[in-house]
Amino acid sequence: MRRVGLIAAREFTAAVMNRGFVIGLLLMPAFIAAFAFIGPRLMSATRSEITGEVAVVDPTGQVTGDLRAALDPAAIARRRQEVTARALANAPAAVQAVAGSSNPAVGRALGAAISLRLVERPGTADVQQEKGWLTASVTGSRRLALVVVHKDAVAPAEGASDYGTYDVYVPPNVDDRVESTLYEGLREAILAARIRSQNLDRSQVEAVMRVTRPPSLTVTAGDERRTNIAFNRTLPFVFAGLLIFGIMIGGQTLLTSTIEEKSSRVIEVLLSAVSPLELMAGKILGQMAVSMLVLALYIGAGVMLLMSFAMVGLLDPVLILYLIVFFLISYLLFASVFGAVGAAVNEMREAQSLLTPVMLALMAPWMFQPMIARDPNSTFSIALSFLPPVNTFAMMTRLASSSPPPAWQVWLTVLVGLLSAFATMWCAAKVFKVGLLMHGKPPSLATLARWARQA
Repeated sequence: MRRVGLIAAREFTAAVMNRGFVIGLLLMPAFIAAFAFIGPRLMSATRSEITGEVAVVDPTGQVTGDLRAALDPAAIARRRQEVTARALANAPAAVQAVAGSSNPAVGRALGAAISLRLVERPGTADVQQEKGWLTASVTGSRRLALVVVHKDAVAPAEGASDYGTYDVYVPPNVDDRVESTLYEGLREAILAARIRSQNLDRSQVEAVMRVTRPPSLTVTAGDERRTNIAFNRTLPFVFAGLLIFGIMIGGQTLLTSTIEEKSSRVIEVLLSAVSPLELMAGKILGQMAVSMLVLALYIGAGVMLLMSFAMVGLLDPVLILYLIVFFLISYLLFASVFGAVGAAVNEMREAQSLLTPVMLALMAPWMFQPMIARDPNSTFSIALSFLPPVNTFAMMTRLASSSPPPAWQVWLTVLVGLLSAFATMWCAAKVFKVGLLMHGKPPSLATLARWARQA
């Protein structure tokens, strides 16, 4: 065990003291920060102010006036602020304070202003000829859309109970904000015309239809707080990502270092002092310590972020314990495979074909994660919880979801994961022992299986 510890310490020190490790460790937070703060500004900068004309064919004669009022820049800005207010309703108080309606960042997130000028066309105009108005070459203001209101949009046709609607025609490559603004404005204008045609008071109608939607409250053993829907949806994704991220850091480094030491003949010097099994165990433990360090930094940063927004109470501390347990199981399994592949090949490019099924097995949980998080107690989710090597990822996603699994399923997943990890390590150790001193043509999967049986 002493020699294993020395090898593990050597691997850990070599990885942590590497300048590339420090840069890689800081690269992800820097990328996230850049995406969060610079991305919205770049997106808003590339989306310029929209101005142009919208032609309206209104056989009813009752919609155009309301549509002009609904498309007034002040009315558009008011609707955008209402959408923002609804989006922030479930956000923590700290986020609401930062993202107030007067904050310039909110205006950047909403995008540039929209100014649409209505062009009234006769109610009896030919629609086909009016479509040509859209594509005609003109200088000056852009022609953005043609709106054709149906004759029965305000009052149903005789003998019918359903109202009509409208058609919208746009030129190629029109900005999506034009369509969304038109749809919102047309809905408001047609509703106003229908209410007026029935001699109803709009304020009374809106009061009757308005049902205030209170936020739900999450009740815990000793507290209750407002439910954060975005947090609940993001949590399974984050935990599954941390598992994959931690395994990739240690596994890829283990693979690279093993190939480099084998190609430079350093491995032969090491084997004169330790056994192949001790060398493999030391490498796995050393890189595992590196991955644990990275996970600890990211988990600590995440907890501090939750504390700053007064959301740390939404995170069950037991999930962090499960994350560590499932990471250790998954890491032992995948790191053994990475180490065996590194010992079997002579160059990095030779490892690509052998790593393809390994990477597919590692990324499969990421593809299945949305389905598992949406229905964590489905037959599919339960089956994946006991199917190595994806069982730990599936169970971690289920634990972080809104419907955690029963305790017996969790511990059964732990048992299955441990058995599969030790079985994989046993086979990988045999391949590692044979492959370290093998040179020449890279082995195939069948050759690796034969090594595992014969060693």
